[in-house]
Amino acid sequence: MTPVLETRALRKSFGAVVAARAVSVRVARGERLGLIGSNGAGKTTFVNMVTGYLRPDEGAVLLEGRDITGFPPRLLRRQGMSRSFQIPQLFASLTPEENLLLALGLQRREGVSAWRPARSGALVEELEALLKRFRLLPYRTQAIGALPGGVRKLVDIAMAVARGPKLLLLDEPTSGVAAEEKFPLMDVVMEALEEESVTILFIEHDMEIIARFARRVMAFHEGGIIADDRPEIVLSDEGVQRYVTGRGA
Repeated sequence: MTPVLETRALRKSFGAVVAARAVSVRVARGERLGLIGSNGAGKTTFVNMVTGYLRPDEGAVLLEGRDITGFPPRLLRRQGMSRSFQIPQLFASLTPEENLLLALGLQRREGVSAWRPARSGALVEELEALLKRFRLLPYRTQAIGALPGGVRKLVDIAMAVARGPKLLLLDEPTSGVAAEEKFPLMDVVMEALEEESVTILFIEHDMEIIARFARRVMAFHEGGIIADDRPEIVLSDEGVQRYVTGRGA
């Protein structure tokens, strides 16, 4: 079966620094893949190449067998790829429901317009479903800037999901979130995404989050992948413990 995502020998350098060394990956439909590695290991560079924010120096990116190498992010969103960011990309003066209405409007073929009401019947129905699934109903009318970090993360991820992606990439979904909020946040996200036939890749530094929520883990080090398997196997790998988790000798 054709993988949802395939990369072939991706390479990327920044001057003398090699950020990706012939990274080849195949991701099947419905996988929940965690990406781990120390700062500078290459995982964010990999995600940025896949999502069009960086163009690889060499290699190819395929989405459902189609070569999308170098496509800009806006075009990739139309092809069924979406992402959230380590720092949520939100309109801070707007409310969660207003941010989500914009995302829902933009994913429609006709886009948004000053001449069409944002709160059309179909959009409002989709909005209510998103607010409920991501447990945002209590915060719907509050300004984004006044909300806790975990809630802002949920809004950002809900906006990415509003585009109806086949492939969803989450950049450190628990970064900047209070320790006691991390597991509840990921519970909400994964429960919400169970309703979607979406493949998930997420970058994460918290190994407890990885162990609980990933079904497959790829570990990066110096621009390459040093382990790729089930969480319990990768997290017990000698190289991963030495270079990623810091538990090795």
